[in-house]
Amino acid sequence: MNKRPLYLLFTAFFWITACTKNTLPDKAYRVVRNINYNGVSVDVVIDKPQNDTVDVLVVYHGTVAFDSKILEAAYNTLDGFKRILNRSDMMIVSVAYPEENLLMGDNIVQAEAALLWVKNKAQQELSITTRKIFIAGHSQGGYLVTRLNTMHPTNGVIANGPGPLNMGYRCQQEELGLIGVSIACTGLRARYGSPTVNPAPYFDRSLLNFTNGHKSDILFVQGLEDSPIQLYSWPGFKQNITACINCRERLFVELPNAGHTALFESSTAKTEFNKFIQLR
Repeated sequence: MNKRPLYLLFTAFFWITACTKNTLPDKAYRVVRNINYNGVSVDVVIDKPQNDTVDVLVVYHGTVAFDSKILEAAYNTLDGFKRILNRSDMMIVSVAYPEENLLMGDNIVQAEAALLWVKNKAQQELSITTRKIFIAGHSQGGYLVTRLNTMHPTNGVIANGPGPLNMGYRCQQEELGLIGVSIACTGLRARYGSPTVNPAPYFDRSLLNFTNGHKSDILFVQGLEDSPIQLYSWPGFKQNITACINCRERLFVELPNAGHTALFESSTAKTEFNKFIQLR
């Protein structure tokens, strides 16, 4: 019996099935996936290279306030980090963490769930092998990865323009009419009252409250032409981080001619970002 027609039929079926599942011949893909870890779900954008054994960069976007914008922010943040990354073999997972109807910092729950999913479930669910895992964030994303570094070890953390550094100061400036009103301060004020009268809960949610116990090496990038709100508290934050006695290595790149998006605009910052990953 001539088995060749049967073989060709099987081969054709295999390739049609594989291509339908977007698994062969090219295993690279970009997809939005709703992930779940211990009952907490969050959307992520996964950008996987062709290789199946990968280092992973988990990234977190900056503030957009409304959840209708977070998926777009996750895509933009993924593209921003991918542009400055000098290697093409890393998988990037961009977390579309929620913001709307949450008090500042409450979304650490979704941010943590995404990180733990990558650490503990991504291999099985994506049929890949993960090696090193890094986390990086911009602005509020930098706030989240800095907090995550006090909770879970990774291979390294990068925070660009992390904030809010001092929630009480920011909200006081709003009360005085010196800066525009934000959703974040409006929500906190409705829950806790004025930061002048009741400063403790505002400090509890500030990044100044998370300067100890960092479990992995962390690189901070800060443009020195950032907003006055950020720069008011930056020296104190840097001093507290530097003084930590139970932290892993802390590195600072301060850029005098750069603003809030320094990591994505400065060649010096890009070089330090890639060197940080390469050495860990």
